[in-house]
Amino acid sequence: MGNQDPRIDAYIEKSAEFAQPILCHIRAMVHQHCPDVSETIKWSMPHFEYKGSIFCHFAAFKQHCALGFWLGALLQIDSKLEKAMGDFGRITSLGDMPNDKDFAKLLKQAIKLHDAGAKIPARSKAGAEKKELEIPSEFLSALKKNKSAFATFDAFPYSQKKEYVMWYTEAKTEATRDKRLTQAIEWMAEGKRRNWKYEKC
Repeated sequence: MGNQDPRIDAYIEKSAEFAQPILCHIRAMVHQHCPDVSETIKWSMPHFEYKGSIFCHFAAFKQHCALGFWLGALLQIDSKLEKAMGDFGRITSLGDMPNDKDFAKLLKQAIKLHDAGAKIPARSKAGAEKKELEIPSEFLSALKKNKSAFATFDAFPYSQKKEYVMWYTEAKTEATRDKRLTQAIEWMAEGKRRNWKYEKC
């Protein structure tokens, strides 16, 4: 396995025990079938790059892992798991992963798309249906326990919801995520936006 980034080693070691074999398996499969990829950290998550472009990424949360392809919208990924960040839903064990043969096919298809210069489909223009925001289940579950905070969040437009969700998911450690979640709920219970401190009166 070449082109390893020690920051990803550290990321895996700090992940929950259930997540470590999942992340190690994903990493090994990507390197096995895409030997030209290189590892890096972007947005606080492990990413693989291929020919200078983002290829795929994975992440670990409290109770699940996530895996996504940069061109995932162009791949035929049929996941019956509960929705989460990425293309495969909430991965809680190796059994939730595609079998090695199918995973290898997806990796090779993704390589072909990158080699062909494929692009992510253009975002919907004004008036068209917006893509649903992917909200981590643990974030939403904690939010629903506070009626005032949930009502504020539910009334927010897409962009303001995204600010809170991104602030939470981009935390580098579980302790920081927990701290941010507590703070976010407190602010939303008071009807505040994520960046309320910087807003003009």
